Amino acid sequence: MLTTLNRYLDAPDLGKFILRVSFAAMMLLHGWHKITHGIDGIFNMLTAHGLPTVIGYGVYLGEVVAPVLLILGVLTRISAILMLGTMIFAWALAGTALTFTLTKVGAWGIEHMMVYFFASLAIIFLGCGRYSVMTNPNWR
Repeated sequence: MLTTLNRYLDAPDLGKFILRVSFAAMMLLHGWHKITHGIDGIFNMLTAHGLPTVIGYGVYLGEVVAPVLLILGVLTRISAILMLGTMIFAWALAGTALTFTLTKVGAWGIEHMMVYFFASLAIIFLGCGRYSVMTNPNWR
């Protein structure tokens, strides 16, 4: 019975597709919010850290461009690296104080950032899979 279940559920390309599209779509919602409501909050955080505000426009790469490319399966690993970098930057700007905390329900204080971070990391190593517009280049 277990062998039969494993045979029916052995679909790594489908798993890659679900991971890639679901996390990219959720990140794209964050990007859509930035498009419709602006990025003044990010500019304020950058200013508070003594950084030039022009860096804030990079959020559009990590939260709009990269997710769209991931959904399509185009430049998958590069797009996932952009999302990963966005999460590192978000943590550095807004999450460091929460790194060693738990929420009132027991979740890690930066769990929401780390879920995207680790999903991006997994996509970097997994690649796009069969269900994509562009296949992984053979870099070996």
